[in-house]
Parts: sequence; C-alpha cells; structure tokens
Amino acid sequence: MKLLLDTHLLLWVAGKPERLPAAARKLINDPENELLFSAASLWEIAIKRSLERPDFQVDGRLLRRGLLDNGYLELAVTSAHAVVVEGLPPIHKDPFDRILIAQATFEGITLLTVDPLVAKYPGPIRKL
Repeated sequence: MKLLLDTHLLLWVAGKPERLPAAARKLINDPENELLFSAASLWEIAIKRSLERPDFQVDGRLLRRGLLDNGYLELAVTSAHAVVVEGLPPIHKDPFDRILIAQATFEGITLLTVDPLVAKYPGPIRKL
C-alpha cells in the first residue's frame, strides 16, 4: 500500500519516534508498504522553522536526505494537485494540509494523519 505521511508524522519519524502512534509504527515498519513524503511538507517545515516555531526545528535538508536514504519516495506538488484543492470542502483552512489531501486524493494514495480535522475529509485518509 502507498502511504503519504503528513508533516507531523514525518517530524516524529525523524526526531521523536516515541510520539508515533503504535498503528503508525506498524504501517511504517511494514516492508510491504511504500512510504512517501510530499515536497509540501518540507516547504511547511522550512516556513515554520524560519518563523522559529518550536515544534518545527528540524533542518529540512537533513530531513529530506534521511527520508530518501531510508527508502521514502518524494511526491512533487503538481498543477494537477493544485486544482484538486478547489473542490475540497472547507473543513480545514491550513493550505499545507489541503495540498496533502489533494495529493492523496488525486494519486489514490492513503494519507496518514494524526489531525482530526484532516481526517474529516472524504477520500483515502487514515487517522492514527
């Protein structure tokens, strides 16, 4: 199964694995699953790190390299993903979460999240 991890899960995988829910750990460690991260998540981390948000103090370059070195695939943001955002219901206003939802929907990839608002969207989303 293809799994797109939301930004918080990526941060926890990289720096605070003890925060990962058991269900997330099981899915991430299953060799049958293909793990992906979005370029949008790295963009979000870069912006929030530059704003000195304490929960986003990860070097995006190191995170990206670590994810790639550990077999994660990078999912670029495309114009096809961008136009899907327009059709999403107005449940959540966070643009980074909305593009992740659009990517998962367009690509048919399961988005793993810990965010209850994101989980309210229809489509291939799994709250952990």
